[in-house]
Amino acid sequence: MKQTGRLPNAGEHGAHILLVDDDVSLLKLLGMRLESRGYRVTTAESGREALKRLEAAHPDLVLSDLRMDEMDGLALFQELQRRMPGLPVILLTAHGSIPDAVSATRQGVFGFLTKPVDRDELFSAIDDALAQTSGAGTQGDDHWREAIITRSPEMERILEQARMVAAADVSVLITGASGSGKELLASAIHQASPRADKPFVAINCGALPEQLLESELFGHARGAFTGAVNEHRGLFQAADGGTLFLDEIGDMPLTLQVKLLRALQERQIRPLGSTTSIPIDVRIISATHRDLDRAMHEGEFREDLYYRLNVVNLKLPPLKDRAEDVPLLAKHLVAQAAARHKPFVKGFSPEALNLLATSAWPGNVRQLVNVVEQCVALTTSPMIPEGLVAQALAAEDNALPTFNDARAAFERRYLVKVLKITEGNVTQAARIAGRNRTDFYKLLARHELEPSAFKPATRQAEHH
Repeated sequence: MKQTGRLPNAGEHGAHILLVDDDVSLLKLLGMRLESRGYRVTTAESGREALKRLEAAHPDLVLSDLRMDEMDGLALFQELQRRMPGLPVILLTAHGSIPDAVSATRQGVFGFLTKPVDRDELFSAIDDALAQTSGAGTQGDDHWREAIITRSPEMERILEQARMVAAADVSVLITGASGSGKELLASAIHQASPRADKPFVAINCGALPEQLLESELFGHARGAFTGAVNEHRGLFQAADGGTLFLDEIGDMPLTLQVKLLRALQERQIRPLGSTTSIPIDVRIISATHRDLDRAMHEGEFREDLYYRLNVVNLKLPPLKDRAEDVPLLAKHLVAQAAARHKPFVKGFSPEALNLLATSAWPGNVRQLVNVVEQCVALTTSPMIPEGLVAQALAAEDNALPTFNDARAAFERRYLVKVLKITEGNVTQAARIAGRNRTDFYKLLARHELEPSAFKPATRQAEHH
């Protein structure tokens, strides 16, 4: 695939078109025709070749032959939709097949032209396609997502959904493992929304004790409790007109869930110790690494609040499922860290990058940030060697887990021990644990433990 240069007088038509056809002479002819009108043109002789260079090309529109060997125009369109949702595609065919045209337009192909292509018809179709997509998340309008570094097709799909939902002003629930970038996505949604010029305020609902969390969210009047010597504006008021991001919403105590639900329903809050309600205008984006469906069924999360928060659900993949992003993120992070501490550091050696790309990253992007920071802090050479990456990864593996992760691991070990002692007898196990049977069953379900697996007969059967 080659990219031809921009003409000196590209004028107002300087859009970038990716032209795909396995007929080389027609490819050349069409390319010249488009360039004569001032478009930038990138050519590819097959669908696969077009996909290979898609990221570097960043086209505004794709013009492709329908009938091609190996990957036809429709298959190319489907893959383009997966990788770059919203990119307009116009298909060309020498056959003028009506069923093909109907099938293609139903699937979202922008236009369908018959060869030999009429010059005016072609330009008109291109103008229409570009007019419809200009300003709809096309290149140059990406400032809202600039903090999210990715080349992953799955992440691009999520970002396209995020951009569309940003304008709708509905509540969004972001799910995904700890450290996968939920707050960054929430901030990007805020930046893409009509509320972008108002505050974005974030709070971790699992990091504060209940009374302090309530005071932080809703504020308090002077004298509301011991130590409340001044009036305090809560985060709902601080975020007024903007977005309030409730991280780890799954850890919010039930009593506070009731108060949050009331605030969302009535669009007003009452600070602790106050008799006056205050109207609020905030958009709520919440996030959790917990399975809220399970928490809801176990009575740990209110169903009515769940449905109010989960109008749109965006699920972030763990870093191991977007391995193609690791080298990209590592290069970006090392440049940031070097600018702060050690300007002589230029990047990672190829072997070091390979080790980063093939690691499991249980702590996701947050863990990658820590590893890169450690490497920059310890390196004495401009290119960070593989050994230093291995050392930083080992240090991360031995690092303290978060409080929530440590508590979950302890709970599971404890439950396994009690079930082993009682040989799977739940009544006895619950009595030892000092919990009633219902609570105990909830704990077992949370950790996916089956009491029958601890009965002697089962264990014997497994040995044979």
